[in-house]
Amino acid sequence: MAKKYYVVWKGRKSGIYTDWTQCKAQVDGFQGAKFKSFPTLGEAEAAYGGKASATSSKAATATKIAKPKSAALTQTQITEMPFDIKIFTDGGCEPNPGEAGTGLAVYKNNALSELWYGLYQAVGTNNTAELHGLYQAFIIAKEKLAQGLSVAIYCDSRYSIDCVTKWASGWESKGWKKAGGEIKNLDIIQPAYALYQTLKSHITVYHVNGHVGIEGNELADRMSILAIERKDEALNLYRETTDINEILALRRG
Repeated sequence: MAKKYYVVWKGRKSGIYTDWTQCKAQVDGFQGAKFKSFPTLGEAEAAYGGKASATSSKAATATKIAKPKSAALTQTQITEMPFDIKIFTDGGCEPNPGEAGTGLAVYKNNALSELWYGLYQAVGTNNTAELHGLYQAFIIAKEKLAQGLSVAIYCDSRYSIDCVTKWASGWESKGWKKAGGEIKNLDIIQPAYALYQTLKSHITVYHVNGHVGIEGNELADRMSILAIERKDEALNLYRETTDINEILALRRG
């Protein structure tokens, strides 16, 4: 994957950073953050104004910064994020527990490029549907990364995100056990966690609120309900229309 340089004009510490993890630490959850990636150090320095070098990342990593509670992301903030690919995931269940399905919306350069629906479960939960969505997002992300594209994933399930990106490492270290009871949904969590471990230094996973007007989240929601209606256990590419308003007019979860 081609190396990138990240300019942070507005964040916890402005400067030029040599990898996304360092850049993310400065901008994730920072209200009004302004940043962008560049293919060469020269372009990054020119954009920043020539006032910093990539070594500024050392200062950023030398000090542990307390992370405040992140404000909810808006459509504008998501659109301005410098990722080639943005994958939105959602899961639906009617009732909960009950029939469950999963949907995904994939954007390339902020234009809708793919919609997916399926993974129907006759007896599922909202959590299993959301976990399936996050796992499938990792699978798609792996394919896009192999094409040299940068990827971010947006999921409205904190449970799914925390299971895979926070809690799973501790569960794994204890033999996939936890004090006080069983770990539910390990059949999805374990493969999702294993894949995430291979991708985590190259992707970013964000939580978004559901049904707040974020287009990708709304489209993924419509696909999750379509999956329930069609009862298709496979994951299918939606091909019936590219009219976003028409898709948004479908039944929502």
